[in-house]
Amino acid sequence: MRKYAPVNFPDVRLEGDFWRERLDTVLARTIPSQHKKLAEYGILQSLKLPQPPPPLRFPRHANGFTVQVFWDSDVGKWIEAASYALAHRRDADIEARIEAIVDDFEKAQAPDGYLNCWYLGREPEKRWTNLRDNHEFYNAGHMLEGAVAYFQATGRRRWLDIMERYLDHIYSVFGAEPGKKHGYDGHEEIELALIKLYHLTKDRKHLDFATYLINERGKQPPHFFDVERQEREARGIDTQRYVFPNYEYSQSHKPVREQDKVVGHAVRAMYLYTAMADLAAELGDGALKSACEVLWKDVMDTKMYVTAGLGPSAHNEGFTWDYDLPNETAYAETCASVALIFWAQRMLHLDLDGKYADVLELALFNGALSGLSRDGTHYFYANPLESDGRDTRWEWHTCPCCTMNVSRLVASVGGYFVSAAEDGVAFHLYGGISTSVGVAGTEVALREISNYPWSGDVRIEVSPESPRAFDVKLHIPGWASSFSLKVNGEALTLTPVNGYVTINRTWTRGDVIELDLPMVAERLYANPAVKMDIGRVSLKRGPLVYCLEGADNPGGPVQRFKLPRQSELKAQTRSDLFSGLPVVTISADAVAIDNHGWNETLYRTDPPREERATLTALPYYLWANRGTHSMVVWVPEA
Repeated sequence: MRKYAPVNFPDVRLEGDFWRERLDTVLARTIPSQHKKLAEYGILQSLKLPQPPPPLRFPRHANGFTVQVFWDSDVGKWIEAASYALAHRRDADIEARIEAIVDDFEKAQAPDGYLNCWYLGREPEKRWTNLRDNHEFYNAGHMLEGAVAYFQATGRRRWLDIMERYLDHIYSVFGAEPGKKHGYDGHEEIELALIKLYHLTKDRKHLDFATYLINERGKQPPHFFDVERQEREARGIDTQRYVFPNYEYSQSHKPVREQDKVVGHAVRAMYLYTAMADLAAELGDGALKSACEVLWKDVMDTKMYVTAGLGPSAHNEGFTWDYDLPNETAYAETCASVALIFWAQRMLHLDLDGKYADVLELALFNGALSGLSRDGTHYFYANPLESDGRDTRWEWHTCPCCTMNVSRLVASVGGYFVSAAEDGVAFHLYGGISTSVGVAGTEVALREISNYPWSGDVRIEVSPESPRAFDVKLHIPGWASSFSLKVNGEALTLTPVNGYVTINRTWTRGDVIELDLPMVAERLYANPAVKMDIGRVSLKRGPLVYCLEGADNPGGPVQRFKLPRQSELKAQTRSDLFSGLPVVTISADAVAIDNHGWNETLYRTDPPREERATLTALPYYLWANRGTHSMVVWVPEA
């Protein structure tokens, strides 16, 4: 089912200013500072299984749950992000820190292969008793992804060998065979990690177990989590209270092929759908592919923020009902946008349909990238689309999943740009990269040169070692109302098919493609069913969604502005906002509400005075980097 496959990120060099700056920040500041926080909060110490166990750093909630059960996953994600960084730039200090962590995991591993430091250190008698809440598989999945990435970056197998021993233990306990537990985790993740391991090792048992977990999910009666709870009660083990009314929270309310509405916890859902799309490709499973397409449409039609944020509710960190997209209280967890990128990439490689590349790009530049500060050491867990100025970035979080999720995304972003097949290459993103791929029996050097996302002028150099005929496919983003195309200076007239133009010719060394994607600042309007945005407009230029922030619009909260429909939107490149970093802003003539004469009056019969003003909008991902200010994405129209 899959013809094109992504070029692995270590083989893609980031050369454009935009992503090079973000990558350098992650390498130099984010990853070292995250390791420091893992130590500061006792997470690294927990791997040593100190006895007696120290008091909980984060006490149990009223339902009996503590986020410390996730600590192994945080370490696994840090290793993964750090390993991606090593693929760009070897660092003996970072490698030594990873090796020290691997030492601790190796010493902690039980003789039978089991490896979860929460249970080994605190509750060894309770292991495999509460997958619904405590997520041993989820932890193992992130540890496994870290092990795969570390092996790919360094060639060192020890961490991977430890995890494979753990998996052999898991396979001996869980599965469809008689005498084994029939179950799965409350938080999906290991499924997509197992498919990564299968791609690395080609060992079918890993793909088979991922398939088992997907197929088992949601089977009932009886429901696995109910059986698990009854087994705990029979053993006299205190059970944690389940705080949600049904199993939609964990997408286990029905078998996955029967699911047609996106429900529950947003990150869990995206991880599940990513694995489903992976399996659809590996197994040629049309039913899984069809289910993914139905679920994708549901998200796109009724549940995604204009920034590609997902999940309006903090209560379940996820979805509520169709068109429920509040702005100021938007949860839109950074992890959810990162996971949406994972899913979009898998869907893209099922059909090479540009609608998936559009969402991948949107989530990458907006919903995900907003989670990391300019300095690389502060984060957003939730990403609201409006703020009164009280929202600030975290130095850390009690559940620091988003911190490493955004750093591992940036460190591996090169893997999302280009795909290759036997008879062609496909560009999905632009931003300045170079790579080399084998196509049509020869090695082809590719270099894409652009100032994307600030400019849509793209130059691609195609240099095969020997002349060959093959396809070069170029994504024409959905936001592009027009485009022009040249090869070696000669204009081409091609019509996009499923969001891609295909240039088929015999390519020779030094051939050049010129793609022009005019970037025009434009207004976006929401479906009237999104009642929060009725009478409001958002601004977008190219792949970037914009917002108004108080730092650029002094004189009161930015909520005072109205944007007349007839006002011209003017784009301007500025280097005075972020220490010399070039940024394209949007300005427009506007109307501003004046608070003159209100003093301590709450209500009055006279309307407030309006005055002419100029508003300035900047890319959403950059907000909250210059102190505390009000912010709004959806601006009232005058």
